[in-house]
Amino acid sequence: MSKTIELIFDFVSPNAYLIWQPLKALAEKHGATLEITPAFLGGMHKLTGNAPPFVRDAEVKGKNEYAMLELGRFVKKHGLSKFKMNPHFPFNTITLLRMLIALEPEKRAGFVEALLPGIWEQGLDVTDSETLGKILQDGGFDAADLLARTQDPAIKQALIDNTEKVVERGAFGIPTIYVEGEMYFGKERLGQIDEQLSS
Repeated sequence: MSKTIELIFDFVSPNAYLIWQPLKALAEKHGATLEITPAFLGGMHKLTGNAPPFVRDAEVKGKNEYAMLELGRFVKKHGLSKFKMNPHFPFNTITLLRMLIALEPEKRAGFVEALLPGIWEQGLDVTDSETLGKILQDGGFDAADLLARTQDPAIKQALIDNTEKVVERGAFGIPTIYVEGEMYFGKERLGQIDEQLSS
């Protein structure tokens, strides 16, 4: 029986970009299905009292500098040399997440693939409707239709529900990954996920 890797996901997290390709590779290695659950990171932080590490650790001498060192090591190990911080970070992702929810689950990975390079390699402003529309058009998506669907009350509520439910399950940040009920947080857990999928 095929195993499932569930990724709790928000485009605003640089670590969501960094883990994306390595996690896809793990899923392929183990013949597992990668499922994407959109959740609003800002809402998760509000519900849990969490904060972005660069904000939370700003007063801790050396901690953010070390985090950047580890980030560089991760980038090098996984061949993610195109990564760069988005100059518009932090940016609002509610529209993007509603679009992701509006799509059929099997189309979500393609949507993520279409957007991540523009955000975390090219530094584009995805809150600009013209920029977003071009990215989506180039990726084969109907931007106008998806944008219209983001105003559907059911889609809006689904994002709220998703965010609340992942917090109820124990998630407090992104990327959070679930494998057969086991929760893993952060891109540094790839080795542990690999071990579980191998067992």
